Amino acid sequence: MSTDLTVAAIMQTDCPVLAREMPIRRAVALLVEGGVAAASVTDESGALVGILTQKDCFRPALHASYYQEWKGTVADHMTAGAVSLSTSDDLISAVQAFLDHPHRGFPVLDEGRLVGMLRRADVLAALLRVG
Repeated sequence: MSTDLTVAAIMQTDCPVLAREMPIRRAVALLVEGGVAAASVTDESGALVGILTQKDCFRPALHASYYQEWKGTVADHMTAGAVSLSTSDDLISAVQAFLDHPHRGFPVLDEGRLVGMLRRADVLAALLRVG
């Protein structure tokens, strides 16, 4: 298996990025509209502060279905301290990250700056190409 393929070569760069203060209903809509399982959450300076997954969205969505009111912001429902990958990580490291964590996607950083998202499907597609 080729290990010279990096995360930078297979990650998605056109993916939603959420702000902590964004209303949760708007964030859920962005995930659904984008057809993505998760989105990175950044602070005012653009630094990665967490991740919001579809699973994180079930509680506020269920609450809204009962009370006809969406409550809270992304910060209220996100997972803080998201596990991330680096653009320079190789394919084997990415596979290992997916084996070690239940996540469907990882934010990707380049020198500490958020540059994309790596999804499980991206890694599987790369494995099909090199295997």
